Amino acid sequence: MAVEETLILVKPDGVKRNLVGEILRRVEAKGYEIADLRMVHASRALLAAHYEEHEGKPFYEPLVEFMSSGPVVAIRASGERVIEGFRSLAGSTEPTSAAPGTIRGDLGRDWGTSVQQNLVHGSDSTLSAERELALWFA
Repeated sequence: MAVEETLILVKPDGVKRNLVGEILRRVEAKGYEIADLRMVHASRALLAAHYEEHEGKPFYEPLVEFMSSGPVVAIRASGERVIEGFRSLAGSTEPTSAAPGTIRGDLGRDWGTSVQQNLVHGSDSTLSAERELALWFA
């Protein structure tokens, strides 16, 4: 198996709730390596590039607004099948239905109208990971 890299973002709600350490602990406990890490207050330009495939969709503006509302922790993680593994570790994007034992299942809150406030982002493919890592770790 080849070692992969992925982008993990701890979103503003995770940073605000002081969950960065717990999320990093879970990533490392799963056996993945933290290859790089930085705290960023993401610019609109960075977020527009990151979410370009969603531009024009109803949730795009609220998502960009939320992601720019506070600091984000960007993580370059590596390991065998890290993309698939982290997405499994993160759990369903809806915290209410995310399985216990996942980041979102254990730590997520139901904010009613906002699925964006779900603590973390993880790249969904090797192509996305390459593109997203280039944006956040330029």
